[in-house]
Amino acid sequence: MNQTRRTLLARAALAAPALLGAPGLAIAQAQPQPIRLALVEGLSGPFGNAGEAVFRNILWAVERVNARGGVRVGGVARPLALSRHDSKGSAEEALATMRAALDEGVGFVLQGNSSAVAAALSDAIEKHNARMPQRRALFLNYSAVDPALTNERCSFWHFRFDAHADMRLAALVEVLQADRAVQRLYLIGQDYSFGQHVLRQARALVTARRPDLQIVGDELHPLGRVKDFMPYAAKIKASGAQAVLTPNWGNDLSLLVRALREVGSEARLYTFYGNALGTPAAIGEAGVGRVLAVAEWHPNLGGAPSDALVAGFRQRFPAPQDDYLHLRMQLMVEMLAAAIERAGSTEAAAVALALEGLDASATSFAWHGARMRAADHQLQQPMVVSVMERVGTPGVAFDIEGSGFGFRTLRRFDAAAVTQPHSCRMTRPD
Repeated sequence: MNQTRRTLLARAALAAPALLGAPGLAIAQAQPQPIRLALVEGLSGPFGNAGEAVFRNILWAVERVNARGGVRVGGVARPLALSRHDSKGSAEEALATMRAALDEGVGFVLQGNSSAVAAALSDAIEKHNARMPQRRALFLNYSAVDPALTNERCSFWHFRFDAHADMRLAALVEVLQADRAVQRLYLIGQDYSFGQHVLRQARALVTARRPDLQIVGDELHPLGRVKDFMPYAAKIKASGAQAVLTPNWGNDLSLLVRALREVGSEARLYTFYGNALGTPAAIGEAGVGRVLAVAEWHPNLGGAPSDALVAGFRQRFPAPQDDYLHLRMQLMVEMLAAAIERAGSTEAAAVALALEGLDASATSFAWHGARMRAADHQLQQPMVVSVMERVGTPGVAFDIEGSGFGFRTLRRFDAAAVTQPHSCRMTRPD
């Protein structure tokens, strides 16, 4: 650690408010003050199922940290305390509920389902921290993947633990490039910043890498408002598309794939999120060998640590409909705990400095090979492209949501293979 970084870290730690007041010292020692995390997410509305699935992941991560004694700060083991705040999928609601949490002294805000919401929260936290330096907070992002959040809209107070859209797309298009059976491609996505970016970038990448591949459709639809995807599915089938590339998530994805099945489309699906939240069950047998997904990990990646993670989550949440496990959400909480211990403080700037450059070896996920890039606060991590298969097929020990279908690894890319340049010029605290 260089001298400037050491000085900033020391300054930030000294700026942290005192954890114990003299009159209540004995009580505080008996009951350590919890470290408060606020999950600000759409827990109701059209994407409520996605929000609840995230909550289960974060809850389990918090429970596992607390089960081993919590987080040691200044020689005191402190538990993590998770509160949930329903944004109803609205940026305005998210801002209101986050401000209430900050007013109550929460120091760590967690959100991810919607890049538009993430951008609003990031801007609000930047302003809050400038206005109230004695009560600064960090924003930990587990799923909002618009590249702008770690490029032109980057913030010192924001950290992204998911691979951003261009990282995911680089892996997905690499596999598509090798799929010479596909000559006609349809692009479809949700009409907001993330969906717009992915379709624009997908067209550019495909044109550069597969000039022989004809893009026969390029379409955006309203986010979370389409109840019947049959008209879209009919257009895709009529186009003769042999593959569909979509960044859709939540119900917008499961309804799309169900409609494609019902119109009899045989197109392969290149998806960002086709391996969860009802998608395998929605498409069923027709998805075998045809539905592809890209993520930092999947349950059939293999290896003892990975298998143990799946087994532990399913023991905690045994209902098939609750089967939604993502390594990045577990890693986010573990890296936060490690950064707090490294900083010796829960003060936001101290923890941010400790997170910069931190890698997964500081946690129980050393096998994942991830590292937080200091320059833009974007986690650099491997990517895996997998394909849907029947459970029991070689390489498919675990199914998804009790559907009888799981995913098999097609390609695994090391972090260096999918890393992307950045244009972040963040303002750092004094």
